[in-house]
Amino acid sequence: MRIDKYLDDRISNTSRNKIQIAIAAKLVLVNEQPAKSNYKVKPNDIIQVMMGYPPHEFELIPENIPLNIVYEDEALIIVNKPAGMVVHPSFGHYSGTLVNALAYYLRDLELFNGTDMRPGLVHRIDKDTSGLLMVAKTVESKRHLSMQFFDHTIQRTYNALVWGTFQEQAGTVTGNVARKLKNRKIMDVFSDGKTGKHAVTHYNVLEDLGYVSLIECNLETGRTHQIRVHMQHIAHPIFNDAEYGGDKILKGTTFTKYKQFVQNCFEICPRQALHAKTLGFLHPYTDEKLYFNSELPDDFLQLVEKWSGYIINRDTDTL
Repeated sequence: MRIDKYLDDRISNTSRNKIQIAIAAKLVLVNEQPAKSNYKVKPNDIIQVMMGYPPHEFELIPENIPLNIVYEDEALIIVNKPAGMVVHPSFGHYSGTLVNALAYYLRDLELFNGTDMRPGLVHRIDKDTSGLLMVAKTVESKRHLSMQFFDHTIQRTYNALVWGTFQEQAGTVTGNVARKLKNRKIMDVFSDGKTGKHAVTHYNVLEDLGYVSLIECNLETGRTHQIRVHMQHIAHPIFNDAEYGGDKILKGTTFTKYKQFVQNCFEICPRQALHAKTLGFLHPYTDEKLYFNSELPDDFLQLVEKWSGYIINRDTDTL
């Protein structure tokens, strides 16, 4: 059977014409090679398809929202997203998102003038996670960058403040990630080897702060909430991560003064202390290696400094 008809029979919310357009744009691969519309599907073929999401019932409204642009060229744009900004429109978040801002800023580009609610997006970071996000400006660029994410060749590191201290200065968390059975809004780690998607997080301890630790996480895979759920899984939830238990006092003393100190820390950084710090990849047009680094935002920086001061004062009082 021709591959365009084969896919049309198996992919919902699309059409044969859209599939042929995707094939022409080299967004359909067979055994890692771009396919032609008249290709006949064979047993054991591995077919990869990258297509836009089906149109939503609501319209993408361009909004003149300031963007912190780290880098931009004809193929892509790198944005330093603030905590509190949703990446793309979804139920309950129809405006004020990063994509609404990009739709205004890139309004002259074809990719940002359609009904796709996620134009140019090749990855995401959570609403209350700050840091670097890459967005493609053309279909060809999106295909190249998406393949790098698919092949796990993108280099990404995050900084996180987590509860507790570590016996080893470096480690790896491996565990399949899927929706939590009793709460579909958050993720869980499954050890049965069948449920969920394979996920690997490497971490290094940057600073031991007594009851919390500043760590760097390197993603080998990119699953939803991966760092957050992996850190919870090893009993080191991210500080003030309400969805994964980090918004409670999990380590330290029972003294009222200490409890007030932690509460003040929660107020300084009223979100999970997680920042997408670096991003490294090959340029989709030139194959040049690009690498970007971002500073910790003020709320995260103040949080780390406050804990550093607390530990210094605690040790001084002990002496």
